[in-house]
Amino acid sequence: MSKIITVSREFGSGGRTIAKRVAEKLGIACYDQEIIDKIAKESGFCEEFIREKGEYANTGSRFFNALSAGYANGLSLQDRLWIEQERIITELASKGDCVIVGRCADVILRDKAQCLKVFIHADMQKRMERIVNVYGETEQPTERRLKDKDKRRKAYYQYYTDTAWGDVNNYHLCLDSGVLGIDSCVELIVSAYNKLG
Repeated sequence: MSKIITVSREFGSGGRTIAKRVAEKLGIACYDQEIIDKIAKESGFCEEFIREKGEYANTGSRFFNALSAGYANGLSLQDRLWIEQERIITELASKGDCVIVGRCADVILRDKAQCLKVFIHADMQKRMERIVNVYGETEQPTERRLKDKDKRRKAYYQYYTDTAWGDVNNYHLCLDSGVLGIDSCVELIVSAYNKLG
């Protein structure tokens, strides 16, 4: 059975960066954008749709979303994307040890691989600073964007997994990247991974 590190993260916490560095240190694959590329190639969904709807719940009213979601055979486009995403994550995990960023991989793989489930978070100020420094956003809309992304990610996760996103009881490691720093988070995850049976 493959040993998989799943990295869930608050927006702006550096989770993606941490995941990539962990994979580099361990010499294993890291799947993030690669999942989007593979879904786009195999499903026909465009990359922008996958990027936006593969981790985030729709905004607006449920009635509007139901009318605009493109239901076919009782499934919305987002439901069909979820099925495709679940299939591809399972397939990638079956190929060997790896790190998978987001996309509910921790729940998708819970009975299919030996998972080290990690949640990366940081306080709002640290995340705002990172968003401005890394993504070049202005300070004014940053907090609003962070809250919106986290709210939509949490709703998506809850809807498709019936599990609480960010609840410490659902993860093996919950790390505050704002306090610990990126490098320490990487070292802690690598150490925990090496202790898996």
